[in-house]
Formats: sequence, C-alpha cells, structure tokens
Amino acid sequence: MGIIGFSAMNISTAQDVAAPKDVAAAPADAEKTPSGLASKVLKKGTGKEKPTAEDTVTVHYSGWETNGKMFDSSVKRGQPASFPLNRVIAGWTEGLQLMVVGEKRRFWIPANLAYGDKPTRPGGPSGMLCFDVELLGIKKAPKMPEVPKDVAAAPADAKKTESGLASKVLKAGTGKEMPKATDKVTVHYSGWDKTGKMFDSSVMRGEPTSFPLNQVIKGWTEGLQLMVVGEKRRFWIPAKLAYGEVPQRPGAPAGDLCFDVELLSFAPAPQMPKVPVDVATIPADAIDSEGGVKSKILTPGKGAQPKAEDTILVNYTGWDKTGRVIDTSVQEGEAVPIPLAKMAPAFSAGLQLMKAGETRQFWIPAEHILGPNPQPGAPEGPFCYQFEFIKVVGK
Repeated sequence: MGIIGFSAMNISTAQDVAAPKDVAAAPADAEKTPSGLASKVLKKGTGKEKPTAEDTVTVHYSGWETNGKMFDSSVKRGQPASFPLNRVIAGWTEGLQLMVVGEKRRFWIPANLAYGDKPTRPGGPSGMLCFDVELLGIKKAPKMPEVPKDVAAAPADAKKTESGLASKVLKAGTGKEMPKATDKVTVHYSGWDKTGKMFDSSVMRGEPTSFPLNQVIKGWTEGLQLMVVGEKRRFWIPAKLAYGEVPQRPGAPAGDLCFDVELLSFAPAPQMPKVPVDVATIPADAIDSEGGVKSKILTPGKGAQPKAEDTILVNYTGWDKTGRVIDTSVQEGEAVPIPLAKMAPAFSAGLQLMKAGETRQFWIPAEHILGPNPQPGAPEGPFCYQFEFIKVVGK
C-alpha cells in the first residue's frame, strides 16, 4: 500500500486490556529457552498437537512494552488473527510451537527476537516485549516444496538479462501474452536463500497471491514480464534486484535469492486517479477539523457518518506536495477496510465527517502521517489524500 501505508500511521494506545503486573520482566517461575525467550502458561490447552513453523495459526493476543503501553491487540479489535508461523517475529515463531490449541501463554520476548532495540517506524514497539497469546486453531501447512538442487547459482543453460537476472522455464505456459509492469498478477511461488533456507511460499500458505507487478522487488517486476499464463519459471535474483545484501529486519531474506514462480493470471491494474490540481496548495474553501487537518467534499454522500470505533471500507490515494503518489489502495483493485481507532486521532476525526458514498479530499499535516520524528528522506508534508467512503464494515 505504498511507502507509508495505514499500518505506519500513529496508532492510538488501547487501554481496555489491562497490562500484566509482571509486564516488565519474566517472573522466577517462567520457562526459559536457550534463545532467551521466557513464557508462562496462563491457561492449559485441550489440544494434543503443537504447530510447526510452517503451519498457519489462529490466535487472540495482546502486546505491551515493558512500561505497560499496549501497542497491539486482536482482543481489542474483537477479531482473531491468522498467519503462517514463519512469517512473524522470531519470538512468536519459537514460542507458539510450545503451545497446543486452547492454551493461553504469556511471553517475554527479548528485543533480538522481536523488533530490535530501536523502533522501525514512528511509535513502533521496540526493546523487550510482553505478549499474552491464546492459540485458537492450527491449519497444517501443505507439503513443503523441495529445495532446488541449483538453488545457490543459476546453471549454464539459464537465460540471463542485462540486469543480472537469470531464469529457466520449468513448465511451458498456455498463454500468449506477457504481463506489463503496470498489470496485476496472480501467482504461486516459493523463495529460498543461497543456503536452501525457504523464507516465503504461497504454496505453503495454501493460496496464491496477487499484486501490482510494479509494487514488488525489481527482479520480480522484470522477470514476470518474461512469462505467460500457465508458465512456471525458476529465477535467480541478485541482491541488487531483491532486498539487498543486508537483512532489513532480523530473519529477513538478503543476498542472492532463488524463486520458483507460476503465473496463474494477470489483468490490467486499475487506472490511478489524476493528481489533484490543488495537491500542494490548500484552497480557501477547505473545511478545518481537528489537528490542522483540512478537507473539501468532491462528491456528496447520503449515508450515515462513521463513529470512532468503526472500521470503514474505502478507496484512497495519497500524494506528497510534488504530486508523487505515496500511498494508494487503487492499484489493489478493491476497497480496503480501515479501523478508525488505529489511525492518528486527527485523521480519524476528519474521516468521521464523511457520509457513506462521499468522496473527500484531505490536506494532512506531516506529523499525523509520519509521527513527530520522521526518518531521513521521508516525503515532505502536508499530504493530500482523496478518500471514497463506501460503507461501515458490517453494516
């Protein structure tokens, strides 16, 4: 969803799930593993099996920093979360493999098994963290794809491009056309590092994935334009066309990578909205709202206004002062749900002015998007957003 994304906006601290009394440090009777992970069973489970790292788990959880500040909670949202266990922080991957269905456990996860000692985004969690996790269900992973024998380097008969990308067709396709960089593709894939360690696989998750082809690593953007529907191809992608030589987070892939990709389908991506003529200059008739946010109705709505606790279904695009797109849902081809409680309060207040069916343009001060201490190189605000408010989710 772009370089900012709503997951990066200032998240309001939930207070309706009390922080544990021992949030700051594991008690003496907590179990400890060689990695430094500590945990304590709060409620015994009824299941017999424990998940593997490749399985998908469904959980309810709440997470706190050692000062008792809550930074995330599925309990507060009222909706369990599901995810492949090898796609989360190392402390979760290790810890949930100790649990059975029905069990509730408290974890004290050291920084090196979580998000590190420094926040990766403004307001993000860091340092040692405490989680209460209840394991609700386990979905066994499909059989793991075999590691390619040539995972470490492209063979002599692989095709190479000027960029350094190498590939080899594993299965011929049935299609005639190849996707363009602006198209949205649907694929099945598995990825390994040079040692043969799998770091990601839609096959293991049991469902294909779709994305705009210009929203992924350069090696994929270039490589999938060589394919036709039905084709399966192996890629050897150099670090400069992937995630670089240094992991972007603990456990993340880095260096030269190998992917097996099957192209299932593609379609032209939805057309992006035009850059507003007033993207850099707030018009005189803009409406003031909380926190310096200003807005102007483009298309009136007729439905009800949302409340602060609602999740709304929207289409949106955001631009910086130069007219460069910084965030958008449009290329996904479908509206997205946005919990208003997880947005910066001033931004949430502005969206609560809208009626269902309305399209409104906002000018938002930078601190509501980037936080008080933006990272070097961050785009300059205020930011201009267009929102189409479709409905309140569940209504």
